[in-house]
Amino acid sequence: MDAPLLSVRGLAVDFRTMDGTVHAVEGVDLDISEGETVAIVGESGSGKSTTAMAIIGLLAGGGHIAGGSIRLDGREISKASENELRGIRGRDIGLVPQDPMSNLNPVAKIGTQVAETLLAHGLANRQNVSQKVVEALEAAGLPDAAKRAKQYPHEFSGGMRQRALIAIGLACKPRLLIADEPTSALDVTVQQTILDQIGAMTRELGTAVLLITHDLGLAAERAERVVVMHRGKVVEQGPAKQILEDPQHPYTQSLVKAAPSVAVARLQPDVFSAPSPDASPRGVESPDGALSERSETKRVERAEGESKPASATASDNIVEIENLTKVFPVRGRGEDFVAVNDVSLAIPRGETVAIVGESGSGKTTTARMLLKLFEPTKGVIRYEGKDIASLNRADTRDFRQRVQPIFQDPYSSLNPMFTIERLIAEPLEFYKRGSGSDRRKRVRQLLDDVALPQSMLRRYPSELSGGQRQRVAIARALALSPDLIVCDEPVSALDVLVQDQILRLLGDLQREYGLSYLFISHDLAVVRLISDYVCVMKDGALVEAASSEEIFTNPRDPYTRRLLASIPGNELNIA
Repeated sequence: MDAPLLSVRGLAVDFRTMDGTVHAVEGVDLDISEGETVAIVGESGSGKSTTAMAIIGLLAGGGHIAGGSIRLDGREISKASENELRGIRGRDIGLVPQDPMSNLNPVAKIGTQVAETLLAHGLANRQNVSQKVVEALEAAGLPDAAKRAKQYPHEFSGGMRQRALIAIGLACKPRLLIADEPTSALDVTVQQTILDQIGAMTRELGTAVLLITHDLGLAAERAERVVVMHRGKVVEQGPAKQILEDPQHPYTQSLVKAAPSVAVARLQPDVFSAPSPDASPRGVESPDGALSERSETKRVERAEGESKPASATASDNIVEIENLTKVFPVRGRGEDFVAVNDVSLAIPRGETVAIVGESGSGKTTTARMLLKLFEPTKGVIRYEGKDIASLNRADTRDFRQRVQPIFQDPYSSLNPMFTIERLIAEPLEFYKRGSGSDRRKRVRQLLDDVALPQSMLRRYPSELSGGQRQRVAIARALALSPDLIVCDEPVSALDVLVQDQILRLLGDLQREYGLSYLFISHDLAVVRLISDYVCVMKDGALVEAASSEEIFTNPRDPYTRRLLASIPGNELNIA
């Protein structure tokens, strides 16, 4: 048998902290052959990203390789100097990091950042670098690449920024590509494009791929072998199909059991239930603007004898959006950009409405107008029957307590200078909720709710994994006990076990307090689990809106059918 391209033996990684040494990775063995795709899966903090960063020599401050061997094509690189590693990075080992905002230079154009990689490794010169940049961006699935190359990261959506990172990682056609959650911010159709591109490289160039992911469907569909990590150790590894269809280790079994799937129905009554047994609220509006009555009996009934939340009333909507349009002026162009075009929908009280669509479809812009972060160009948003554009200062202050966001990117939405305790307590302090001791008690309760240990209180966001940061963001949104939560990709950064916990937490809160959710997501399997209604957006317009059951079992629009067909692992039915 040929020697593997990458061979890791007994890898140990330690981090020096104020509380002592943390053994983040212990005794990891891993092989990747030429042209092979290997996926490492595991919950947030399991050591999968740390293993990948150790291989490429990019461990965070305080981290170091404490033992073991890393061989690339027979060459030991675990003790390589920084100069030697610079020669390896990019040309031999490419990297697609997890977070686009902290890995793209905010003051440099996208094309400039791709060009830097090509020029540094001698793969382009000043005469042809512009064309090479466009080719790299097109290969990563970025439309209108020549124009996009001249734009800055803040002008891109989250998915577009992730595609720019993928372009940088693939630009030098490396022998090994480390992809750390490369599609976590992408909708399913673009995800498919990117993964198809990576697959084409594997076949045509013999490029190997180390895929770090919490998406078991993606791992099952795209990897030949799967490595399962838990608490810094490899607990199981083998062929992908075998691992996912017949897991042997209890931890692997729990991962597979928690994985969402479009094949399963919405979470059952013990998790999600109605705010009232007699409630029959109106549903989402159809694309033509007509508000339709709910066409089916509520699928989940409140248990007999359970009290009805005070906020819940029969047949009403907490939010009604009519003919909403948002136009952004674009400098240097003769025409403006229409981000949202004549969208109408309603959010029934105590229920979940999901908006799905590709990156750039307008779903996040719609959510931000509801949050009063953007002013609509046209149209009306009513909260509790009141036009939010007409709210005075006192009413706006009350509105912002009752409507809370959970943003997509936990890296940019958390102040890096605040401890976790201060971050969660900040809204309580701002609105003067309770005494100091009451706030501290509430913060600890919220940490328990989102499955974080009390030891996190004194830490800073930089000391947490991506999934842990997102859980902090969710805890902060829940601090004021709002009536409506606008969730913008709230579980996209979470592994399946924590994702399952958070979805069940949101369900428990909805049942107990009659909460309403607007859920923005590109993960249709998650949407299937939690939503009562689904609105499908494309190019700023609403193309289909119906109950979740109808969307997933009888989609009418060709675009909706294409979205469903693009879900990774759909055919494998892991749930």
